[in-house]
Amino acid sequence: DRTQVFQLGWVYDLPFGKGKTFVNSGFLSQIIGGWQFAGIESCYTGLPFTVTANGGSLNAPDQQQTAEQVLTNVPVVGGIGPGAVYYNPAAFAPVNFVGYGNVGRNTLRAPGVWNTNVDIDRDFSLTERLKMQFRAEFYNLPNTSHFNGPDSNVNDAAFMQITSSYGERNIRFALHFQF
Repeated sequence: DRTQVFQLGWVYDLPFGKGKTFVNSGFLSQIIGGWQFAGIESCYTGLPFTVTANGGSLNAPDQQQTAEQVLTNVPVVGGIGPGAVYYNPAAFAPVNFVGYGNVGRNTLRAPGVWNTNVDIDRDFSLTERLKMQFRAEFYNLPNTSHFNGPDSNVNDAAFMQITSSYGERNIRFALHFQF
């Protein structure tokens, strides 16, 4: 359940080489001609999560206990990392009675993601039927951190702290033969 998603894909042929606007003849045109850039920009909201509590007071096996929300609004603090909270933890309290807490399911959202992937490639004609493509692919090019959701158990010491991330930059080179 992502409430907002933005995806933008693009392709750009460099204007160099045979049949192009710039450097369209000679040895240099054969080297710098034919290159293509492509990319995908992705931006989307975080996944929803439920604020939970230890189920000892619930006395119902295999049931998930939710916490008690004690503030009307849950302010986003926006902190990330050990000791920094993402949502105000004072907005919730552990359940100290037999029953479920008053927090609804999936009422808060983890941080969203902004990601840029870029591809640089060029096709080479080796013979009339044999072609080779060189590709350099950059996943998460700006190395933007993608954070997991905060600890959602009101009884944990790290409650509402985001302590992990995913999606480091990856670079891949490839040769693709067509025959």
